[in-house]
Amino acid sequence: YETLWRRCCGRRPEPRNCRSRIFDVVGPVGLWQTTTLNIIAGLEDPTSGQVFFDDDDVTNVPPERRDIAMVFQTYALYPHMRVYDNIAFGLRMRHTPTDEIERLVQEAAKAMEIDHLLKRKPRELSGGQRQRVALARAIVRNAHVFLLDEPLSNLDAKLRVTMRTELKRLHAELEKTFVYVTHDQAESLIMSDRIVVLNEGKLQQLGTPEEIYNQPANEFIAGFVGSPPMNFFDGQLQNGGDQWLIKGEGYTCEFTPAPTQRLTENASANVQIGVRPEDIEVLPSESPHRPSHCCGTRTVGQ
Repeated sequence: YETLWRRCCGRRPEPRNCRSRIFDVVGPVGLWQTTTLNIIAGLEDPTSGQVFFDDDDVTNVPPERRDIAMVFQTYALYPHMRVYDNIAFGLRMRHTPTDEIERLVQEAAKAMEIDHLLKRKPRELSGGQRQRVALARAIVRNAHVFLLDEPLSNLDAKLRVTMRTELKRLHAELEKTFVYVTHDQAESLIMSDRIVVLNEGKLQQLGTPEEIYNQPANEFIAGFVGSPPMNFFDGQLQNGGDQWLIKGEGYTCEFTPAPTQRLTENASANVQIGVRPEDIEVLPSESPHRPSHCCGTRTVGQ
């Protein structure tokens, strides 16, 4: 997917980083995520460069020949067809044998827990059921690339947890590339092998979920990834002799581990500290403290 990133994001990660992985695209709403999927699918053209699937240049290959499967937040089901026929549609277009269609449809429907709905039409289904039909239709394709745009957004909380596990299992079995867009950060961190963070069409960082969360490349990523978001404090780096300190309005803290060479070369520089909410402890009032006002609380774990 070389050109896709070069054109839309300003830099190009190595193509091998997204091959046969669950590759999640995250960022503020309305800023290139769906466009990214459309360029991979061939529904939109890159302004320049090339798009590759493995070693194959597919820049000028029409969508129907790219061997992709897509799942949309808005389902995109055929309203006049039964659930069975919606799932089987792509297989029939490829002239798959009837007995093979039957087997694949039944397996996908069972995996999505909709095997009892195969004779119904979309208008008879709830939103969550329609989304499961769309997922089943993609699964039976066994395509080269799976593009998923908010695929679990209309599922209830319990089924969403189940479907995350199911999609991970399917990915392991299929060994195909999944390019996944979601605005649910927990889902992104749980599902993905690699995450790319976009902001205003530019690539901010590409890395594993652990790298994105624990080693954000800039303030935008640090404040965007994580819920509740990271807290930021302004301060000044100071050399305290045996240890480095960061001092700010009403606080002083040791810098541990030792600062990087970049910070060492900028002693007394103004810096910004980022602290995750789960790293903050409430101590007894007799502990060293400064007067504070709590305007709200939120449970994030133990």
